[in-house]
Amino acid sequence: MEYDTVVHQANHSRESRVIDCNLRKKKLGVRYDPARPLSGRLPPLIMLRAFEAAARTGSMRKAATDIGISHTVVSRHLQGLETWIGWKLLDAGPRGVTLTPEGKSLHDVTSVAFQSIANISAQLRAKAGTDELHIWCFPGLATRWLIPRLDEIREVVSSGEVLIRATDRIPDFARGEADIMIGFGDGNRALGRVFPLLRPRMFPVASPSWVAKYGMPGSVEELTCLPLIHEESYAQWTSWLTQAGLRLDRPLKGPRLWDANLGFDAAMAGQGVALTTNLMAAGELNRGDLVELFDTDISVGGYYLATAQNAQDRRIDLFRVWITEALAACETVRLAAISVR
Repeated sequence: MEYDTVVHQANHSRESRVIDCNLRKKKLGVRYDPARPLSGRLPPLIMLRAFEAAARTGSMRKAATDIGISHTVVSRHLQGLETWIGWKLLDAGPRGVTLTPEGKSLHDVTSVAFQSIANISAQLRAKAGTDELHIWCFPGLATRWLIPRLDEIREVVSSGEVLIRATDRIPDFARGEADIMIGFGDGNRALGRVFPLLRPRMFPVASPSWVAKYGMPGSVEELTCLPLIHEESYAQWTSWLTQAGLRLDRPLKGPRLWDANLGFDAAMAGQGVALTTNLMAAGELNRGDLVELFDTDISVGGYYLATAQNAQDRRIDLFRVWITEALAACETVRLAAISVR
């Protein structure tokens, strides 16, 4: 064994014995002072913050990233808190940290306290017009429909800045990751209040170059023999074709490109036939960059808005009313154009 390794292990062992010795020491009692009821009873809050982050994330490094300090500082705060409390609170291992029974008791209280502070602070900042409104949205709708209307959104919410994040991950509203989530599906994964927004008509499209090369399909049934562009799975196309009246006797094939944006771009590049909506493709259809293959009236899922169960920010209600009306208006315009055609 190399000398440096021996020295490191010896130092680590010595530090561990010192920490354990400190934890076994009996702390002096604190006399209760009615004039200062919290005096001597609260540990340093910076230590509690590091402890809460480590317990919540299960990792020193994740906790460090979460609160913006180095993991060595997190470790030092935790050791200081354990010394102050007089109990071992966390056990660190190769797979992260785990709470001791005493640590769990402390975390159950601190997590609720910090979350309560975060909630009321967000409400007060929103009331003062200084807080940011965080909107998470599925990538397709965020990129092609929501972002071009950012100025309109700012005007609607009237105070604070608006931050839009394109993601299909469901936020943790309890931790304040987002104020609003706009998703696609039934909304069962979203925790909190869920409001249906729109079930858009979904239809197959291809580029003019693709149509020129392969020809316009004569029937919906022919689509099953063509290169179909899928999102994360084959479920969307399977549902659409089934609603179109087809009985699929073999599994579908074709590239899976994870999200609607990639599938849309692939169709624009002449790679096959994709399913889209007017919200995604109105501009491309009007310019002739994409061609709708059939006049159909099929919906596969719908958009929803989710927010925290106890959300009290009036900007959320203003945004919900606006987006409900704006989505419906876009869909109505396209349906009117189809009826004229």
